[in-house]
Amino acid sequence: QVQLVESGGGLVQAGGSLRLSCAASGSIFSIAAMGWHCQAPGKQRTLVAHITSGGRLNYADSVKGRFTISRDNAKNTVYLQMNNLKPEDTGVYYCNAVVRTTSWSDLSNYWGQGTQVTVSS
Repeated sequence: QVQLVESGGGLVQAGGSLRLSCAASGSIFSIAAMGWHCQAPGKQRTLVAHITSGGRLNYADSVKGRFTISRDNAKNTVYLQMNNLKPEDTGVYYCNAVVRTTSWSDLSNYWGQGTQVTVSS
């Protein structure tokens, strides 16, 4: 099995910054991609940012220029630096990892437990 543990959420005023971390552990042969998703109250979970093992990046339009995703492949860890936070960024942030557990296995998607980010106006 694969476990993802997130940290770094909290309460911040608008215009402030937070840095989220997510470490993957367990039966990991390789990680194809890692990402962050946000679920705002009463809304569906949506992609915030995504990074592949080759370093290809993808961001939601609403966070471009404010958020930066990065990855430490040696530590199986992904980070999300969030700057100039806005009240609409509030939500539970979930980390995901697309993992191959053995050299012959298919890719599987795993989720963390989520970390709350609250931005006050």
